[in-house]
Amino acid sequence: MKEQSIPKATAKRLPLYYRYLRFLADSGKTKVSSTELSEVVKVDSATIRRDFSYFGELGKRGYGYDVESLLNFFAKTLSEDRLTNVALIGVGNLGNALLKYGFHQSNNIRISAAFDIREDIVGRIVDGVPVYPLSDMKEQIKLQQIEIAILTVPSSVAQDNVNKLIDAGIKGIMNFTPIRINTPHDIQVQNVDLTNELQTLIYFLNHYGPKLEKQEAIDK
Repeated sequence: MKEQSIPKATAKRLPLYYRYLRFLADSGKTKVSSTELSEVVKVDSATIRRDFSYFGELGKRGYGYDVESLLNFFAKTLSEDRLTNVALIGVGNLGNALLKYGFHQSNNIRISAAFDIREDIVGRIVDGVPVYPLSDMKEQIKLQQIEIAILTVPSSVAQDNVNKLIDAGIKGIMNFTPIRINTPHDIQVQNVDLTNELQTLIYFLNHYGPKLEKQEAIDK
């Protein structure tokens, strides 16, 4: 099985499966069926079985899935067994909120460095994270072996910061700016546009009603 053969829609659902498997394991559940998992993650059972099938035989017909085995498998698949340092570019309102969030739901993700241009915040420790000047970005990213960055800067300087991140060796960018940034083909970009998400939700409410359980079908 080659990783690139897995559809992106499936890859996006893997953290969701992993999160609920952790809940099941913590509650003492030892096995689970695709139907039971479907009820909690709100993804139809056929889609779950198809997603799991990309990774081989993870369960047994008539038995379901062993929760601990499945949890360990997805932990390894999602690299939960190693720490990933992340850089935050821009410590404004959204950047501050992300620092306070602390990614506490994951044991393997840590914002280890933040960067900004404001003199009143550079040199401070914000929610346990040191804030460096942008001029130190390349040095710190290489020193801390950071491969992922979160971009929360104004749109007018987004591309310039992206260029600097790529020059520093960043391999993946979570882009919270409303513009679509330009990157080489080997740089992974995840765009998170809160306005678009809200507009999409409003559209769903107006055209499909308030019950949105079938929204996952859009990603298939």
